[in-house]
Amino acid sequence: MKNLHILSLSLATFFLLSCSFTIVLSFSPSRTLQSQCLDDQRSALLQLQQGLYYSHNFTFSSKAELWNVNIDCCSWKGVTCDTLGHVIGLDLNYKNLSESCFNGQIPMGISYLTRLVSLDLSYQDSCYRRNDQSVELYGDYFPTLKLEKPNFKTLIKHMKSLTELYLDRVNISTQSTKWCEITSLALPKLRVLSLSSCGLTGPLCSSLSRLHFLSKLNLDYNPISYLPHNFLEISSRLVSLSLVNCSLSGRFPTKVFLLPKMKSIDISRNRNLTGQLPEFPLISILQVLSLYGTNFSGKLPESLDNLKFLTHLGLFRCNFFGQVPSAIANLTNLVYLDLRHNYLRGSIPKSIFKLPRLEKLYIGYNNFDSLKLDMFSQLKNLRGLDLSNMSLSFNAIDFPKKFPRGDANSSIPMLRWLLLQSCNISTFPEILKSQENLEYLDLSNNKISGAVPNWVWKKSLQYLSLSNNHLSSLDQFLSNQSLTSSQGSSPRPICDLSQLWYFNASYNNLSGSIPNCLGNISTLYYLDLQGNNFTGFLPNFVKAANLRILKVNENRLEGKLPRSLAKCTYLEVLDVGNNMMHDTFPFWLEKLPALEVLVLRENKFYGQIKRFKRKLFFPTLDVLDIASNEFSGELSIDSLQATQLRSLQIGGNKLEGKLPRSLANCTKLEVLDLGKNIIHDTFPFWLGKLPFLKVLILRANKFYGTIQVSVAENAFPMLRILDLASNNFSGELSVEFLQSLRAMMVWTDGNKAKLDYIGEDNYQDSVTIVNKGLEMVLEKILTIFTCLDLSNNSFHGRIPKEIQNLGSLIVLNLSHNSFSGQIPLALENLKELESLDLSQNKLSGKIPPQLTSLTFLSALDLSYNNLEGSIPQSNQFNTFSNDSYRGNPRLCGPPLTRKCNEVGVPPSIPGEDVDSLVDGISDWKIVLIGYGCGMVIGLCIGYTVLNEMGNKWRDNCKRNGKRNGRRSR
Repeated sequence: MKNLHILSLSLATFFLLSCSFTIVLSFSPSRTLQSQCLDDQRSALLQLQQGLYYSHNFTFSSKAELWNVNIDCCSWKGVTCDTLGHVIGLDLNYKNLSESCFNGQIPMGISYLTRLVSLDLSYQDSCYRRNDQSVELYGDYFPTLKLEKPNFKTLIKHMKSLTELYLDRVNISTQSTKWCEITSLALPKLRVLSLSSCGLTGPLCSSLSRLHFLSKLNLDYNPISYLPHNFLEISSRLVSLSLVNCSLSGRFPTKVFLLPKMKSIDISRNRNLTGQLPEFPLISILQVLSLYGTNFSGKLPESLDNLKFLTHLGLFRCNFFGQVPSAIANLTNLVYLDLRHNYLRGSIPKSIFKLPRLEKLYIGYNNFDSLKLDMFSQLKNLRGLDLSNMSLSFNAIDFPKKFPRGDANSSIPMLRWLLLQSCNISTFPEILKSQENLEYLDLSNNKISGAVPNWVWKKSLQYLSLSNNHLSSLDQFLSNQSLTSSQGSSPRPICDLSQLWYFNASYNNLSGSIPNCLGNISTLYYLDLQGNNFTGFLPNFVKAANLRILKVNENRLEGKLPRSLAKCTYLEVLDVGNNMMHDTFPFWLEKLPALEVLVLRENKFYGQIKRFKRKLFFPTLDVLDIASNEFSGELSIDSLQATQLRSLQIGGNKLEGKLPRSLANCTKLEVLDLGKNIIHDTFPFWLGKLPFLKVLILRANKFYGTIQVSVAENAFPMLRILDLASNNFSGELSVEFLQSLRAMMVWTDGNKAKLDYIGEDNYQDSVTIVNKGLEMVLEKILTIFTCLDLSNNSFHGRIPKEIQNLGSLIVLNLSHNSFSGQIPLALENLKELESLDLSQNKLSGKIPPQLTSLTFLSALDLSYNNLEGSIPQSNQFNTFSNDSYRGNPRLCGPPLTRKCNEVGVPPSIPGEDVDSLVDGISDWKIVLIGYGCGMVIGLCIGYTVLNEMGNKWRDNCKRNGKRNGRRSR
């Protein structure tokens, strides 16, 4: 019995253990069960496998770690299955697939994974995105993968269980306006929706409020424009909201900041979005608040201290003003504080320097008072510091002298980022001596002179800007070494910066050769040495495979372009302008797949630029500037990928022949400068169809004939600068031509207009014009600047009164032609005019006194015409010199020394016959003038009395006329 009892207990125990094990298994993850993947799920995943391809840097060993078809698909990395073998989670953003990416189109098979709860196809980085460093320069990410077959609707319509959807940088633009309704109807259980950079267009639809479980919404980098009226309802359940760079405008709902569940709000980079911060309640769980680059304004609320969980506060480039509340000391969890580029003033609360977790403190470009530097010693965790534009002196940032190294309580923070732009510094701050971990250093726009000390060149540096100083050398040589021996015996310190990706030393006084080792830094992305005195040759960029921006213009470099640049396959900007380089046109750069800006201007490049091969070259070129060189031969751009060109500047060469009609294909062209060549052609009316052309320079060529433009064709809709000077144009100035210049008719209030320039971040268009009698270079072209120069041609006839319609004109030059007739009174309507040149024509009559209403007029030239009468005296006309009127012998009055005669009529021209009848009529005119002046004159006066008293009456009339004229004015 005892044995039987023991056996019974053993069986019972085994049964219980078996049940327990079964229960445990039923609640264990699928991977523990090693469940068999279903065939249809496996097939769908294999379609993805077939659609993958590998980037150039994808090694064989990492390929071997991809999905193995010989094992169960539920064991594949990035794949999660349920207990029945259905794929419920697919994550292609994990580490082993981060170096693989889809070949453009997402395969159809993915839509068969209908049991998915979480889908992440975002951030296929290594194949499509630019280097991480480009985020600092460009900021935006662009769609890379395409979702067309299946489209967005087909993909998600059967995924009813989906709770998390990540499609960042997946292009779903084919349904860009319908995504909102599709999502709200198809995915009722959705908790996380992340669709940044997907090509979506707005606005947000109100139906998003149906997603009752939505807690995280990320729509960054999509132009959704504005928010729906029920946005507060949509946001009420959100924990995280991110709408970065969505082109939002209007006023942001203040109550969103007060939602009880909200932990993170990022609405940065929406320049037209306005709003104010509210008074925050006592209980708030907000952790991240970023308003960078918005138009938020007002004072910072005292209730900021209620945000006790806040770790990130980004208010960069807003319009906040007033003082920083002292209550900010209560934000003890704050790690990141960015107040740069606002209008904050007063003293910085000392409490900021006691925040225990603060790692980044950016407070530059405000109106703060000076700082006491012992405050920084208390920030033990500080890694980033921006004090730009705070007018600091050298002593003000000399940390080592302030804090003894042995004092543990006053140690120097070990920084990784230090920004001291525009701080009035004259020497390198000695704080740098101890900063061995420094990665980001900006000392631009200061007054630092001399050589760069060796202790500035930290091996950890990745970003270094020394631009706009007075530096003379990149090397500080030892006192017992000569320049030559030092260069020969030891490497230059800059050569040790193996992690450097951004280096800007532009606009200094640097001389000597450019360090050759810069061409060997494989991480180098951005190199700007423009505006110095470097001599010699450009280095070979054999190992600089990641180089994207190269600016060495405005130096004294010579020789040829190094052919090694053809290996810089990521190169986007190459600017070698204003040097002494001697080479032919670099056709060998044609295969660079990303080259957008090529500037060779003001060198000694020579030869023809005509391409005899038919294939297209420079496929991505946006700017081609080869002005002021020695190129010759026939002008041809037939081989250029013309549809991409935005700016074409080829003036100042020896190009000849006719204008290539292929220019009409440059539909994106904004600037076209063909001046100072030998082009022989008629007026290119066919360029009038270019929709964005703003600047057209044809000066100093051999253009000829009349200018005929049809108004009906809507020609030159955007043209604001037109220079046809010094050609052989003839005929009358066409009214239709003037009426076609519609962009010159649009008046812009310069006081309210935003100061935008024609150009882009890495290239500013410039143009040479004749303004106020002088040839000048506009280094930047304001979009509101307008100029019409038709000088030095053979135009004749009257100046059309329709010229008054060009109300935004700032410069008008019609000089050195054969215009006749009177100066049009209509010119008084050109209220923006600053420079008017009508010299060297055949104009006659008086100067219209109405021109004195042109109060912006600062340059006037009416010389060498046939004008007569007194010069108007008012406003700007009182400032012009004799030179404005010389060569008009019948003009009189100030500023000329020639006075008008007593009767107010200029002296007669020699050779004219004057008889007594005219004298008698003049006498009676004097009587009537005197009557008109208000004098009491007897009507019954004899002829003899009139003859004897005439001179006295004339004198009285002249005095009274001037007196009454002053009263009337």
